[in-house]
Amino acid sequence: MVSVKWLEDKNFRTKSRKSKQLEHSCLFLQGMDFPIYNFSSQSLEENTSFEGMSCITGEEQSMLDAVLLSQWEDRMLKGYFKYDVTTSEIKVITGKMKFLSQLNEGQITDHQFKSEGKKLHEFYPLVFDCMKHPEELLFCLASSKKAKSELTPSADVPDSAVLVIINVTPVEYGHVYLVPCFSNKLYPFLDARSIEISTRLAAEINNQSFRMFYDCYRPNFSAVYFEACYLPHPLPVEFRPVSTFFGGGRRGIHICSIIDYPIKTLSFTTTHNLKILAAAISEICSHLEEKNVQYNLMISDSGKRVFLFLQKTCAASRAISAWECGGYFLYADRYEFDQVTEDAMLNRLSSFSLDDCDFEAVKQLCCSIASKFDV
Repeated sequence: MVSVKWLEDKNFRTKSRKSKQLEHSCLFLQGMDFPIYNFSSQSLEENTSFEGMSCITGEEQSMLDAVLLSQWEDRMLKGYFKYDVTTSEIKVITGKMKFLSQLNEGQITDHQFKSEGKKLHEFYPLVFDCMKHPEELLFCLASSKKAKSELTPSADVPDSAVLVIINVTPVEYGHVYLVPCFSNKLYPFLDARSIEISTRLAAEINNQSFRMFYDCYRPNFSAVYFEACYLPHPLPVEFRPVSTFFGGGRRGIHICSIIDYPIKTLSFTTTHNLKILAAAISEICSHLEEKNVQYNLMISDSGKRVFLFLQKTCAASRAISAWECGGYFLYADRYEFDQVTEDAMLNRLSSFSLDDCDFEAVKQLCCSIASKFDV
């Protein structure tokens, strides 16, 4: 077990108590010190084998996993969350899919609303509406040129970093936002670096319960951010059979379609070169946005697997979240939670899914782009 002893270090305190609500800049970070987790240069090397990235085996906890959990639990003890998410009720819905449903009555906030004609709630976090205190920023992620990753207990935020911020209305244990910023500005679009560093985070945390999510369309917020948390159970999409339609290249990229799942889904895996995989997924997502195809991403299996959920074009306010695409549904009403059935969830997901024709076009796009990188 890795222990983190610097949580009460006075150097961790911010130099200024002033903080502005984040909207389109990171200027409020200037003049403040935070813990910085510096990734090694390994992920930046083009010939890096993904299989060798994580050195943690067995029951040993990685340093980054210990940092995230200890910081998050520290804020929980200090009362920064609006409720105790550990008291939320979770059940597996009867049926072949084993969908997960959570009753979270503390989630009755502006973060939630109902779609027309549906009883299932949609969850859309407004990331910086809830950032009222500097201590809600747990630490920052940054790249370095050093051979090994290391933790700096207190330092200025680097020019290019990913901010790790608590969600004060969490859906699951360890729920945080991961927000890339560069030159005191938030990223307006998803790029290869954002995907690479997010996937590297999952790899170095090296905890099979850890999942990361990304929604292409984010109501009321224009900057890029990921969500991450620890789930007590694997999500239903992770159990479904797959059909591989691209693979065998030198870079080890494999692309599969998920079989017998209500929303059209692809999965990307690699055993070599995280940087190349991130670049390929980034270019695919860029083309999808150009074609106005709505999508979501989920990173699992310690960064080794990325799911791409494909939705048909509709109003951004009606797009479903990556949580739901993966098979995790959130309720704030006891009656709805008790009455939900697998059929209702299947119908909801399928109603948002890309059609067969467009799905085939996306698969061809993925093959075309991946073939440029997997040589």
